[in-house]
Amino acid sequence: MAYAAAAERSTAHAGGKENMQSLNVYVINLDGSNDRLETISRRLAEFGIAFERVSAVDGRRFDLATLPDYDADHAERYMGRSLVGGEIGCYRSHLKVAEAFLASGAPYALVLEDDALPLCNPVELLEKALPDLTKADPDWRLINIGNNKLKIATPIERYQVGHHDCELVAAHYFPMTTSAIVWSSEGARLFLQEHRKIFAPVDNYFRHWLTRTGHGYSFWPAPVTTTDAASQILSGAGTARKTNKRKWYYGFAKQYRLFQDKLIAFLSKSGLRQPARNRLKPPK
Repeated sequence: MAYAAAAERSTAHAGGKENMQSLNVYVINLDGSNDRLETISRRLAEFGIAFERVSAVDGRRFDLATLPDYDADHAERYMGRSLVGGEIGCYRSHLKVAEAFLASGAPYALVLEDDALPLCNPVELLEKALPDLTKADPDWRLINIGNNKLKIATPIERYQVGHHDCELVAAHYFPMTTSAIVWSSEGARLFLQEHRKIFAPVDNYFRHWLTRTGHGYSFWPAPVTTTDAASQILSGAGTARKTNKRKWYYGFAKQYRLFQDKLIAFLSKSGLRQPARNRLKPPK
C-alpha cells in the first residue's frame, strides 16, 4: 500500500533562515484543520523553520473489518483490546511521512504533529546533537523529542538552546507519544520494511520495537510539548476504547506488556542484555 501520496512542498519558509540542509521537516495535518496548521506555521516561523505539510490519514470512519494491514486478533492479544480507526489513521500517517522522507533522499527528518509546541528551536538543537549521536551510535533509528515522561535511560550529552537545557539520552524504555520525532533514513527504512500488520497504536509499536532492538533516543526535559488541543486524527478514540473495545483481560494484558518492556529495558541499561547496539560512549 502506498502512503506517500501527497507531501506538500509549498509551505512555510519563514524569517529568511535556512534550516539544516540534511534535515527535512514535516508537519502532519488533517485536511480541513486550517487553524491548527496556521498555529504550528506561526510557531515554526518564529524559528525560521521551513516544512512540508503531509496530509494526515483520517481513519475515523474506517471499517476495520476491511483493512488488509490491521490484525485485530494480534491487537486484542497484545493490547487487550481492538484498535479504533483514529489510531490506525495515525499509524498510517507516520508510515506516509516515512515514505515521503525516504523518497526525498535526506538523511534525517523531523516529524511534528500539528499540536506540537516547540520550547526551543528544535532544528538548532538537532544541529548540535545529531553529529554527537551519529558518533556514539551510527545505527541510531529514532529520537522522541516530544515525550512527557522518561524512564530507564542512559545519559549521553547535554545541550543548551535558547533558554532550554536538555540532555540527549539512550532511551532503553522508549517514550510514548509521537507529537515530535526524528528519523534517521535507516530507521525510517526499517520502519517501512518491517511493517506487516498494525497491531498497536504507533507509539506503542515504537516502544515495542525500539525497546527490543535498541537505537532509540530521547531528550530530557523534552524540547517539544503539545498544546491543549485534542488530536483530531484520534478524535473519539478515547471514548471508543473505554466502551466495548476492551477485552475482559485488558488490565492483565497492559500490565504484562509494561512489565515485559521495562524488564527488557532494565537489562539493556544494566548491560545484562545487549540489544542491536554497541555499548554507548559519550562523544569526545
